[in-house]
Amino acid sequence: MQPQRVDGCHVLHAAEAAALDGGRFTLGTTKIMVDGVAENQTAAMLTPYRDVHGHDTANHGLSFIDPTLLRDIVTALDADGFQVHFHALGDRAVREALDAVEAARDANGATDGRHHLAHLQVVEEAETARFAGLDAVANIQALWATHEDQIDELTLPFLQDGAEARQYPFGDLVRHGARLAAGSDWPVSSADPMAAIHIAVNRVAPGMEAEPLGGAQQRLDLATAMAAYTSGSAYVNHRDHDTGYVREGYLANLVVLDPDPFGLPAGEIHRATVTSTWIEGDLAYSRTA
Repeated sequence: MQPQRVDGCHVLHAAEAAALDGGRFTLGTTKIMVDGVAENQTAAMLTPYRDVHGHDTANHGLSFIDPTLLRDIVTALDADGFQVHFHALGDRAVREALDAVEAARDANGATDGRHHLAHLQVVEEAETARFAGLDAVANIQALWATHEDQIDELTLPFLQDGAEARQYPFGDLVRHGARLAAGSDWPVSSADPMAAIHIAVNRVAPGMEAEPLGGAQQRLDLATAMAAYTSGSAYVNHRDHDTGYVREGYLANLVVLDPDPFGLPAGEIHRATVTSTWIEGDLAYSRTA
């Protein structure tokens, strides 16, 4: 298959992209921005945003790509062997992204695309139940799943009643069998995974006096949160064959934490910090070096 040019840009097909892979560098994923963000009311929502007086507006946010076209694009990418990374933040964006994955599966059959939806700020429970059946990975950024000024002042006042309960519904995703991967979205926020894991388990930031965002039912247990940031991320990157686990024959890509987070009360998980990092058995960072 010959590469194409669109608006002067070179478009790779999967076989051509694979030929450029080497070491830790791969070109197998296409990112699609399905919507915007809730703070400026561009996240695509099923219900309208409210104004400063609490009245409904005509604004449901933005779908950056027409849903029909999105289904066609994802089906074509999936058929050509590409993975799709969706930025899907609002509940309508999540539905449109899952609809696109479903269309690709209907057209192409099951593939090893490991397509994933990132951010997932507002998700209807009916949509959390679709991930597992579509082999769609929930790519979470747990650091944001807490009450703080950005969500309490710029987001929740402009959403419909009950929206707080649907913020970052990690617990619902797990109960419905979704596979989790996790990241930081750095440099937008801290790259420290332990800060995010603390919030995934508590739904409250360290030192904050607040109710758990979305309710205690959206908390993750520590083992599930840790897996999302290790084996889950290895899986979504097609690297679960040699990393993401401490196993014989796997690469020694490791971090050493102190104190042991599994020996800490839940409210103190953030105290566990990295003392050393190892890449393929070589020391890459030491807190004492």
